Amino acid sequence: MSWAMRFSGFFSAAMLMIILSPSLQSFHPAEAIRSSPHLDGYIRQPDPQNRFSFRKASPFRNAEQCRPNNRTLTTVCDPSLVHVALTLDLEYLRGSIAAVHSILQHSLCPENIFFHFLVSDTNLDSLVQSTFPQLNFKVYYFDPNIVRNLISTSVRQALEQPLNYARNYLADLLETCVNRVIYLDSDLVVVVDISKLWSTSLGSRTIGAPEYCHANFSKYFTAAFWSDHRFAGTFEGRRPCYFNTGVMVMDLVRWRREGYTKRIERWMEVQKSARIYELGSLPPFLLVFAGHVAPIEHRWNQHGLGGDNVKGSCRDLHAGPVSLLHWSGSGKPWVRLDSKRPCPLDALWAPFDLYGYTH
Repeated sequence: MSWAMRFSGFFSAAMLMIILSPSLQSFHPAEAIRSSPHLDGYIRQPDPQNRFSFRKASPFRNAEQCRPNNRTLTTVCDPSLVHVALTLDLEYLRGSIAAVHSILQHSLCPENIFFHFLVSDTNLDSLVQSTFPQLNFKVYYFDPNIVRNLISTSVRQALEQPLNYARNYLADLLETCVNRVIYLDSDLVVVVDISKLWSTSLGSRTIGAPEYCHANFSKYFTAAFWSDHRFAGTFEGRRPCYFNTGVMVMDLVRWRREGYTKRIERWMEVQKSARIYELGSLPPFLLVFAGHVAPIEHRWNQHGLGGDNVKGSCRDLHAGPVSLLHWSGSGKPWVRLDSKRPCPLDALWAPFDLYGYTH
């Protein structure tokens, strides 16, 4: 059975690579399946003199039908821009760079995208500039002390990092002229034009995300939460569903008007004394927004490719079309590739990796 599951994973990865990579589309499918799991050409060797050594990305240009763009004149308040926010930190930097690379490669109008990078480490802006010389971007410093006393222990230490909570403060950090933003985690790649996600209608909702109503929603909170009507009653009159906060479209105008940052902080304060959940920054979002989310197609978050929060085991794709691949969970593709023990679907992340140089 195990060999069949492993072959299934290789088959899924190979077929998706055929769809996503123009260089494979001319191959016979069987040849592509045989060759795709071999990642030797994508294994990167870092510069021993520089822990964070990234190759310069290939130039990217707008298609003819795009709005003309003069990068030297582009400002963050330009109403025609697509705004994308990600965090940059030393541990996940390689993933963030790959995510940006994937977005640029698949965008019809890459020069019309503005990136907002949230950091708690300094001097990362020069690294971004050297890797993507043409990129429209701005770096925003997020002070870890804002949330340090609000963070509780979690099932995985990585989930306790202050920068994980920076998404809660986007409405405060970004310029008030930025009315909408796409927030993305650092462990994903986008494989279609991100402007399609940007154009999603939120209706009267503040955030949009793929929802998973078949998931066991109760497991995201402790028995103490469900046994206390003061807490559990928050979902009365709502149909709460699980959603992953690693891919969200956010209406910052509504967020600022309704004061959602303070609402999230209040639940984090409750958690410090009552221990109502175990899983990092996700549960406060569920408490505030679950049941009030604009649903987005599941194709925009093929999540869980990093396995669970403990073992990080290999996973296969969910059924259906794919626009975004997300290695949520403890297993990260760059770590598994470097250890020479990749999962089959890590082959889909590797082409966007700009770390080091190809041997």
